[in-house]
Amino acid sequence: MRIDPLMTDEVQDALDRGRPVVALETTLVSHGFPGGEGVQVALASEARVRDAGAMPATIGIVDGTLRVGLTESDLKRFASAGDAARKVGARDLAACLVQGALGATSVGGTLAVCRLAGIRFMATGGTGGVHRGFAAVPDVSADLPQIARTQALVVSSGVKSILDVVATAELLETLAVPVLGWRTRTLPMFYSAEGGPPVSAVVTEAAEAARLTAAHWLLNGTAGVLLTRPPDPSLDIEPILAEAVDRVRQQGIRGQAVTPAVLELVHELSGG
Repeated sequence: MRIDPLMTDEVQDALDRGRPVVALETTLVSHGFPGGEGVQVALASEARVRDAGAMPATIGIVDGTLRVGLTESDLKRFASAGDAARKVGARDLAACLVQGALGATSVGGTLAVCRLAGIRFMATGGTGGVHRGFAAVPDVSADLPQIARTQALVVSSGVKSILDVVATAELLETLAVPVLGWRTRTLPMFYSAEGGPPVSAVVTEAAEAARLTAAHWLLNGTAGVLLTRPPDPSLDIEPILAEAVDRVRQQGIRGQAVTPAVLELVHELSGG
């Protein structure tokens, strides 16, 4: 078992030189797509980060080692493992390390590792949040408190629209997390560019987002910042989302298993 992160040479060199390093999660690779498709998404994500002039650092736990930067072989292992890989939030890191398991980090788990590694940026498809039906079954993603306590800029296509997006925006406000809209006045909803609540501020240039983030860190210590970019193309699949959420609820699925189960069903009902 190794607690301190094991970084690839290129990630360590980028951090030492003060170059931008962007963390990427592995739950997307193992739990986000069926049939091992996640590896292609992971490789494409890393390529986009490199094309933008930054260094990708995909994070996961491999055989009891906390890895920051994965090989293509590692990514294929996560993709082929699917649900057999543990979904690892911040709460689960220690158990996964001690027990030598294969652990796919969620947004929250990835951000916890970012604090250890000194990484200030993370990119993901959509963040977790307050689940639909919270009044009946209280369920809030552990992503939110990790965003709030990590000095990092998290870039996403907003909050997953399978969740209660309005309630999530309210909780982010309570946690003092700015929700910035990249050239949009409303919070994107993962699949859809429209329909979300107002963002706390609109930014139109990267330098503006950087200045705002730096000022927020000075004023609020370790509180993170969420920068949201509308998906392209935008899809209106609310009836499918509602059906998927209802089916998963009827099956009695709870906790960390909810989001992967709903997303898999959405993939099936929408034809991919």
